[in-house]
Amino acid sequence: MEKGQLFQIEAETQWEDLGNGIQRKIYGYDDQIMLVKAKFEAGAVGTLHQHPHVQVTYVESGVFEMTIGEEKKIIKKGDGYYVPPHAIHGCVCVEPGILIDVFTPLREDFLK
Repeated sequence: MEKGQLFQIEAETQWEDLGNGIQRKIYGYDDQIMLVKAKFEAGAVGTLHQHPHVQVTYVESGVFEMTIGEEKKIIKKGDGYYVPPHAIHGCVCVEPGILIDVFTPLREDFLK
């Protein structure tokens, strides 16, 4: 995947195995924005973390226990959430699923 690539074809985009039941696909991005698909197996943990990026996420499938700051909610297909810069957040996958993340600016750390 190259910066500014106009089309991203699902069948041509490979999953990156992050270990512990989590995989990721990077879709379109430039310096200002990035779209990422994250696939979780049941029980997989998106460890609590923070970053300077704004993040907006849509739940494509599955059920997750999501923590943002001091708040915890069960989210499922069709739900979404917003993570402000530097907010501590993470999730536990209750039922296998996929999260669609949008970051601004791009997550340069994902490209290494």
